Amino acid sequence: MTRALKETDREKTAERLLKSSANKFYDPDVDIDWNAPLVDGKRFIPAHRSSLYGTELWDSLSEEQRIELGKHEVASVATTGLWFEILLMQMLLKEVYDEDPTSSHAQYALTEIADECRHSTMFARMASRIGCPNYGPVPWLRRLAKLMPSISYGPARYGAILVAEEVLDRLQREQMNDPDIQPLVRMVNRIHVLEEARHVTFAREEVTRGMAKLSKKEIVYQQFIIALISYFVTRAFINPHVYKAVGIRPRDGVEAAMNNPNWQESVRWAGEKIMPFLQESGLVGKPGMYFWRKSFLLPGKR
Repeated sequence: MTRALKETDREKTAERLLKSSANKFYDPDVDIDWNAPLVDGKRFIPAHRSSLYGTELWDSLSEEQRIELGKHEVASVATTGLWFEILLMQMLLKEVYDEDPTSSHAQYALTEIADECRHSTMFARMASRIGCPNYGPVPWLRRLAKLMPSISYGPARYGAILVAEEVLDRLQREQMNDPDIQPLVRMVNRIHVLEEARHVTFAREEVTRGMAKLSKKEIVYQQFIIALISYFVTRAFINPHVYKAVGIRPRDGVEAAMNNPNWQESVRWAGEKIMPFLQESGLVGKPGMYFWRKSFLLPGKR
């Protein structure tokens, strides 16, 4: 009876999200003016969210160079987000493959995949429009991540999705409301934030339901896997090659950023909403604590 009730609740949530998706969705090709000129002097990210803000390297840059660095950093985050959304779509398709396609739950998963397709295209177009390359993750991480749909399942899979989505969501909410940020970047962020709210609801409920079904041994594995994936997610946001845009050697930029208390605090701040949920759900535990601390999402040494 309890299991049947949970499945009924799952279907009700999916039905509600399907209605919301039908009533409010965006088409970036239509809803964004891609031909509008960029505004001279406006930033692409708030200065205090740059990975180098507060370092000696930052102090050595001119104002124009700081804006240029921010442009490449936002492109890195966007193309890394695109990469993770492709992984997310693979994971959702794997879930749907074994489900009844006539269920609301399966149909919402397919709807979310459609959303993510549009978001991925939008992020790619933004990077191209502002004149930046496809940064994405470093090559070795791109290859390693192919294992993710195979080694993750259940709560850890949805929990990792939440980490990527909610960390990015908090950064984007700040940017979309900042009048000093480029209008194009603000609109891209606004579309992503509004549509991701449904995805977050879906994933959070899957984490809660999934954790209730696991044995103690499985929970240990889940705690390790989500911490490992979350570490790679936060470390992947800024590709080392962004620093070349302002004449900084990539390894010098990475070293400065990883040791920068301001950048570490930005990552921790961005994860402020999701980490309490993961802790309460039981997904944060000793098996993964080393990687949680190195990710900067929890206090501790890098």
